[in-house]
Amino acid sequence: MENHKAKLIHILEDALGVEAMETAFCGMIVHNEEDEDRDIKEIFQRDFKLFWAGVLVDAREQLLLDFVSFIYNEHNPRRIDIAFGLLGSLVESSLVPARLMCEAILKTPHLSFQKELMWCKTFQLLLKIVGGVDYKSCRDILSLVFHLFRNIPTTADPAFTDRIQACVKVVRYILDRNICLLPAYFVINEIYKIFPEGKVKPHWAIAKLLSDFAETFRPLARTVSVIGRPSLLPVIGHPGSSISVWKLDPNTLSFPLKGLLPYDKDLLEPQTKLLQYVIAQPYSRDVICTMLGLNKQQKQRCQALEELLVDLIVVAMERSEANEANMSETGCQLLWHHLSSHLIFFVLFQFASFPHMVLSLYTKLSGRNLKRGRDHLMWVLLQFISGSIQKNPLSDFHPVMKLFDLLYPEKQPLPIPDITSADSVHSLAMACIWIHLSKKAQSEDVTWRPPVPHILKDQIEFIQNRSGGASSFSLNNYKIPLLCNAYSTNPEYFSVPMAMLVEMCYGNNKGSTQLPGPSNTLAAAPTVPCPMSLLDSLTVHAKMSFIHSIVNRIIKLGNSQFTLALAPALVETYSRLLVYMEIESLGIKSFISSLLPNVFKSHAWGILHTLLEMFSYRLHHIQPHYRVTLLSHLHSLAAVPHTNQNQLHLCVESTALRLITGLGSSEVQPQLSRFNSEPKQLLSAESEELNRALVLTIARAMHITSAESSTNWYEGILRSLITNTPHSWASHTLACFPQPLRQFYTKNPCPHETKQELRQRVDDEFRRWRAMSSEKEILNHFADPSSTNVFICILWKMLLDSNRLNSVCHKVLERLGARALSAHVRVFADYLVYEFSTSAGGKHINKCIIHLNDLIWKYNVVTLDRLVLCLALRSHEGNEAQVCFFIIQLLLLKPQDFRNRVNSFIRDNSPHHWQQNEWHQKHMNYHTSYPERFYFEGLLESAGATVPTVQYLPIYFENVCLRFLPVFDIVIQRFLELAPVHKSLESLLDHLGCLYKFHDRPVTYLYNTLHYYEHCLRDKAALKKKLVGAITSAQKDVHPEGWCLSRGYLEFLSKPEDSWTPDLTYYCSLIGRLVDTIAGKTPPPFPACDWRFNEFSNPVAHALHVTWVELMALPVKGPDVGNALFDVIFKGSYVTHDSDIRTNIMEWINAVGLVLSALPEPYWSVVYDKICMALRRELSAKEVSTTPIVLENLGRAAPFPYSFLEFSTNVAMHSETTADYVLAVVHAVWHHASIGQLSQLPQFLRDRVSPLVTNEAQFLYVCHLVGPFLQRLIQERPRCVQEIVVVLYHLLEKINREVQHIHHVDTICDFLYHIKYMFIGDVIKDEVLKIIPQLRQSLQIRLRFMTQNVKRDDTTTFA
Repeated sequence: MENHKAKLIHILEDALGVEAMETAFCGMIVHNEEDEDRDIKEIFQRDFKLFWAGVLVDAREQLLLDFVSFIYNEHNPRRIDIAFGLLGSLVESSLVPARLMCEAILKTPHLSFQKELMWCKTFQLLLKIVGGVDYKSCRDILSLVFHLFRNIPTTADPAFTDRIQACVKVVRYILDRNICLLPAYFVINEIYKIFPEGKVKPHWAIAKLLSDFAETFRPLARTVSVIGRPSLLPVIGHPGSSISVWKLDPNTLSFPLKGLLPYDKDLLEPQTKLLQYVIAQPYSRDVICTMLGLNKQQKQRCQALEELLVDLIVVAMERSEANEANMSETGCQLLWHHLSSHLIFFVLFQFASFPHMVLSLYTKLSGRNLKRGRDHLMWVLLQFISGSIQKNPLSDFHPVMKLFDLLYPEKQPLPIPDITSADSVHSLAMACIWIHLSKKAQSEDVTWRPPVPHILKDQIEFIQNRSGGASSFSLNNYKIPLLCNAYSTNPEYFSVPMAMLVEMCYGNNKGSTQLPGPSNTLAAAPTVPCPMSLLDSLTVHAKMSFIHSIVNRIIKLGNSQFTLALAPALVETYSRLLVYMEIESLGIKSFISSLLPNVFKSHAWGILHTLLEMFSYRLHHIQPHYRVTLLSHLHSLAAVPHTNQNQLHLCVESTALRLITGLGSSEVQPQLSRFNSEPKQLLSAESEELNRALVLTIARAMHITSAESSTNWYEGILRSLITNTPHSWASHTLACFPQPLRQFYTKNPCPHETKQELRQRVDDEFRRWRAMSSEKEILNHFADPSSTNVFICILWKMLLDSNRLNSVCHKVLERLGARALSAHVRVFADYLVYEFSTSAGGKHINKCIIHLNDLIWKYNVVTLDRLVLCLALRSHEGNEAQVCFFIIQLLLLKPQDFRNRVNSFIRDNSPHHWQQNEWHQKHMNYHTSYPERFYFEGLLESAGATVPTVQYLPIYFENVCLRFLPVFDIVIQRFLELAPVHKSLESLLDHLGCLYKFHDRPVTYLYNTLHYYEHCLRDKAALKKKLVGAITSAQKDVHPEGWCLSRGYLEFLSKPEDSWTPDLTYYCSLIGRLVDTIAGKTPPPFPACDWRFNEFSNPVAHALHVTWVELMALPVKGPDVGNALFDVIFKGSYVTHDSDIRTNIMEWINAVGLVLSALPEPYWSVVYDKICMALRRELSAKEVSTTPIVLENLGRAAPFPYSFLEFSTNVAMHSETTADYVLAVVHAVWHHASIGQLSQLPQFLRDRVSPLVTNEAQFLYVCHLVGPFLQRLIQERPRCVQEIVVVLYHLLEKINREVQHIHHVDTICDFLYHIKYMFIGDVIKDEVLKIIPQLRQSLQIRLRFMTQNVKRDDTTTFA
């Protein structure tokens, strides 16, 4: 190597030799450029080329560096000129790669801005050779040049002009889009990486050049942005929307945008409005964690979240100041409870710092004079302080005292509140905080300010004076919570009030109370539960102590096999405590993971029955993973021999049915996917009905979330399911199934017993029964589950034959057990249908129904809910299906037994259990009038035999009416599948629709039913009206006026006509109601309620669901409703003269997007029609503007047809077009849509869009349509992105053929490069290779890098 270097220096010295005279007068001699070029060529050809060619390739790089180092140490201008000429010749003759040369001259440490000639020559050579560099190396060179600009002084000195211009020329040359040395997309990436906006400014000499270049990417940034994205807001409870689209950067709270592009400012700013809106919604904490990427297992403080929580507290203080609200007002009370719940959760998991939050509060409240909410604020702080003060140093709580000094400036002692009011607990919160802090100071032996501040003196004395004896404790005042809150960290004073609270619920063996069932069914005496207002008044710390005591007591009673059942007051109070999310770990989590297993292990079947009743009839808003975990527990429980007793088996199956049918559509796939490896945990081993209900739930979820395209999550479940309980479905049911489910059952038929075979079997067994003389023989055969499953059919034939049953029947039924009897009920259901199908009619039918009714109510052989469920889920075809539904109708309506029970129960009871203290009394009154029997007692009585006393399991909430509700849900839906029985369904709704007063999710049920059966109900306006009217009117006694349907629809319900065509004003008012709810207008459009016990967890989810239900219930075709919703945006402000629509256009578009995205396909697929209309009408006949898409002047409208890139400006200028509105609404719909809906995009583009696109404007419109959704699709459906991009390339090839000029080549190419580098890479390279050569030259030049293979690895990644 040294030889090469020495030889190089020798050649150079010889070639660059100059005479002494030339050296002396170097500054005055003018050289002839032509002579100089000739000299360089001669030297190069004579000496240099041969020498360089003889150097090994591997050694050339180091030799080049030596050559460069030699040159940069030269001072003679002529020698420098010749040397640089030789460098250029090396590149021209391909002896040295251009990339290597560029890097060598730019990276040399000898390059200095102070050496003017050398600097200029370097950049002149760079300008000459950079065109020969491959495109990825060109990016690296540009980066080096940008970094060299840091060495250039920022002062505007004329002496620097030549040097600066030499650099600028290189930059301008590389940035020239027409020369196209590299994809412009690479350039913009380098610009934003090296000069981040707002952080590093480029040198003034290239600032405008870079700014102008960046501005050419603004159309691309808009093309890949959702219009008005900051105004689009999620709803907790929306069945389709994915939380992933709402994710934010946890540090900046900005959207995680793909690519370094000049996005609009509102997309780059912190999205505080979005997060504030979500945080303000109850039950939002999991959504917040997902949005911010917070993990409970990783302790990570999020300062942005901290500030938002503080802001929300300040808002609550402002509202309290404005409203002067007391704690009895639901809205104010729940807001402060919601804030305390959030504070506990986020501080507990260390996502927020308590001292920092309090200091921030102090800063933001200083000088504000907000005093009315101060007690509520101290109550919120007390929640955390009382639970954490023992684990944290006193110094953590010093900021609380600063806040105290700020908010309580009075000189006189604060008044003592009336402790019969819930407000008193909040009024004394500061005094309680002081007691906790004083105790902590004592334990740390720290001097703590004055022991008692003068302002708190009276209140603290008041609390201390009440910490004595237990005689005056009562549930009618707030003394107990007051003392619990003040002394929860002081066992000496805390134990007495807590013990009293516990005793009021337990009873402590002081007496007993009767429960439904025989006289020996007794419970501990207390029946009045703790009021919700009292539980709300306990701090989290006190609630945790209380619930811990209750759970321990239940486990202890379970282990001791105590004869008295749990006190009704205890069960109801425990149910109420489980509503508090802030005590989840000791609440519902402990219920599922600890209490249930303990009770089961102890074989405490009575307590187990109680816990399942609680889950079915008392718990609200339980997270889906807990519900699915319980379902898997129940299936394993059902296989245990001990649960094979009638009452517990019925309760287990009834609870499982509620869990299955209660799964939300958006919950089904994620929850069931957890069991992909072990699907049997989710399935019943024996109950065909439960497994069928699960299939119906999967079908409904797939339909509503448009999840037909994803099959891997349910196939394993279905295969296991038909193995456990082989079954098939009737054709009218299969017709409603999503296509994949329909195909599965078509490919996997299950054989079933024919009518003749079943009849023959029953006749044979009946003859055998009559032929057997001994009881032992009968029991050996008929009580053996493996020998026959037609025993109920035999009982039926006995009743028809002799009108009586004997006591041996009871022994057979008893020995069979509940589990085996289920199979008998199933066979009996089929047998009934076959018998009724061939019945002579008239009197025989009446006789059949009477005996069937007797089997239920007189002989207690089977319960009504089980038999009707079996009948409703059989798979009969044609006439037999109608007969099956006819039997259900007769069974429910002809005899009075069930209707009397329903009417009595509905008349005397309310579903608002959390507001009642006399539920147990009313519950007992009902069961006294209509006792329920589970052990065939009626059969023994009718046979004249002695009825043994059976130990019933305790019943606290359940009865046949409530058990029938989930069955009724299924019955209604099965009736909807078969048109000939629709009239029968109307009759059922007329007589039994009142039961929906007790339905826990009536609006959700209506939404699911109207959505899933849309094709069945499309032309059945009267039936839709009947269904919605029956279910909503059943709720009228438990909800205030205006809780659900609009005034317009209520008027329609009150009229006999079934036809109605609402005008645009109606649709505007409906959407306006939703807009106002989202905006939090006061007074709210819907009456305030306790959302913890409501069907929906927040007002917006409620508003959204009732809007969906009402729109689907209209006697109007789906596409007409969809068009009307578009017209709300297109024409609403002009037709209704409502200026709010135009003023807040994005809020209205957000509402329309939310509504349309979760309606059935005929409603939302109108977006496809609107897109095609815009392409066909507005964008097909227009001349394309030749103006570059650079939207600098925001004060005027953008040139048509590219106005759709500037929606907000155009609206402000009143120059928007229909195409603009279509784009904005479609973006909103797709942003809120499920991934199933979005995954239909490729098919839509291929089938409907491709034939319409014939010009550049249409093509760009399509790019803007799909561009913003590629990011979500690549995460959830990567295959869709590939298909969309292939369609886009084919469309480009099409317009390339059909139009004479493509004016916005750069924007189109930028978009295609964005897709490649942000999403798909080279996945569709083969397809692209076929299309690019067919394009015109301007496109080919720019897109040639799409398919170039560059050997050198690209180590630079895109941001």
